[in-house]
Amino acid sequence: MKSNWTLKNKKVLVTGASKGIGKAIADELKSLGANVFCVSRSYKGKEGISCDVTKEADRKKLFNYIKSNWKQLDILVNNAGTNNRKQIHESTKENYDELFDVNVRSTFEMCKLFHPLLLKKSPAESSIVNISSVAAEVFVGTSVTYAMTKSAINQFTRYMSVDWAKDNIRVNAVAPWYIKTPLTEKFVKDKEYFNRIISRTPMNRVGEPEEVASVVAFLCMPASSYITGEVISIDGGFLKYGF
Repeated sequence: MKSNWTLKNKKVLVTGASKGIGKAIADELKSLGANVFCVSRSYKGKEGISCDVTKEADRKKLFNYIKSNWKQLDILVNNAGTNNRKQIHESTKENYDELFDVNVRSTFEMCKLFHPLLLKKSPAESSIVNISSVAAEVFVGTSVTYAMTKSAINQFTRYMSVDWAKDNIRVNAVAPWYIKTPLTEKFVKDKEYFNRIISRTPMNRVGEPEEVASVVAFLCMPASSYITGEVISIDGGFLKYGF
């Protein structure tokens, strides 16, 4: 009997997979039987290549490699992202463009490029998972531009879930709060700032990369075959906390 709780032999591409949440996602999907191809600007592992997904030439090289070696793709995880934490009065055009290039345009272009390989005949057979943030929904004190990019990812996810349902491609997103990663390490280590974080988090702690990876894995599995267009918060209750 076919199990709905496995990714055995699924062909997966994960961007931004060299560390933090991206690496945790790649490791989780591998543990569930998937064939995972990892990319990032600094990736040096055996199961992937170095690739800057903001560059058209790099994206085309990646597409040709996947098409040549796998012929098709079952799952695309758009995890590549960045933040400069600059407020609007100090943000330059270069700062603005960088965040949109990495966080939004690369996701748009990767989905567009890999659509032919994700296209399937069976319902809900392919899955795209985009990595968003709770900053898309509420003020968290980070860069205004970053929040804009993640809001764009949420709407992109919802819109594409409808547009590509006919192609048997599900499109979902996850929106983490503070997760222990190299990018958040200095904030988590700041005692005063850390106390502010957990004071607004009902579960009274920050999250682990593996806790994000588990939700991503579920959204990739046949077990979630009737779920599309959702943005799932992974936040220890942060977004639900009122007064």
